[in-house]
Amino acid sequence: MSAGEPGTGVRARPRLTVVSGPSGVGKSTVVAELRRMDPTVFFSVSMTTRNQRPGEIDGAHYHFVDRARFDELAGRGEFLEWAEYAGNCYGTPRQPVLDALASGKPAILEIELQGARQVRVAMPEAQLVMLVPPSWETLVGRLTGRGTEDPEVVRHRLAVAEKELDAQGEFDALVVNTDVKQAAAELLTLMTGTAVRKPWSSS
Repeated sequence: MSAGEPGTGVRARPRLTVVSGPSGVGKSTVVAELRRMDPTVFFSVSMTTRNQRPGEIDGAHYHFVDRARFDELAGRGEFLEWAEYAGNCYGTPRQPVLDALASGKPAILEIELQGARQVRVAMPEAQLVMLVPPSWETLVGRLTGRGTEDPEVVRHRLAVAEKELDAQGEFDALVVNTDVKQAAAELLTLMTGTAVRKPWSSS
């Protein structure tokens, strides 16, 4: 067995792990707990053209730029992925991720399904993990239990969530968010444990 194969106990070469999942599944909470467990993990901060909200810190919550700057970077291929939502652009800067991996740090990125698919193309060696609820009923409860959103908005989110969950087969691993600490620990193991080859891998 070579280094990094299952059963050797050797830490795998650092790579990017992409965490995705439907709205309401708890992605941000689980990733925040993972970062608390292991502060050495590099967390990729997205860039956006939307306005900075009260309490947000530039460079911590997002990198805030204007549309001209965003378009310039996108045109130069400096995003691993990017998309436009509700008139605002969001993207993942490529170089900070590459720099973190080169320095030996595992990196994590929390994005939606569309972005995860783009990362799969841009960086095929990235590990895609879908965070899923314990049950569909649990997710419905989380989305409707907020009680602060228009029913039509909730119905739309549930429809989108159903489509996102149907894409589970595109991901390398699933983590069920029954308990935040447990889910974060499982995700951390996937990020820093020994490499697990897919059955169809030829390498």
